[in-house]
Amino acid sequence: MDSITLENQLVSELKLDPIQAKVYLLVTCYGKMSANTISEKLKISFDDAQNASKKLMELGAFIDISKTEFEAMHPRFTAVNMYRRMCERENIEFKRNKIVDSIGVFLEKPYEDVRTK
Repeated sequence: MDSITLENQLVSELKLDPIQAKVYLLVTCYGKMSANTISEKLKISFDDAQNASKKLMELGAFIDISKTEFEAMHPRFTAVNMYRRMCERENIEFKRNKIVDSIGVFLEKPYEDVRTK
């Protein structure tokens, strides 16, 4: 699975906006970072990076390490939790979603690799 497919699945299945999807993938795959670093790596404004990261915290994907530094939660749990919250927001019955499960499974290795160097 490539990053474009992952981004599209995060947008379609979890209703993230495209910037949130990019930020989520960046921090999940490369480890904790500041909004400033996210901004530089994705070539987006600091405000967009900060707002997307804070929204991802609300959605249960990130925790804040400091006021401007963010870390991703484990993707296996995060994908399902974000899906559950999206179902609640959209008033959709929560049930197993194989695409969401595959997102978590696929991101688990890069998530763990970067955190166990």
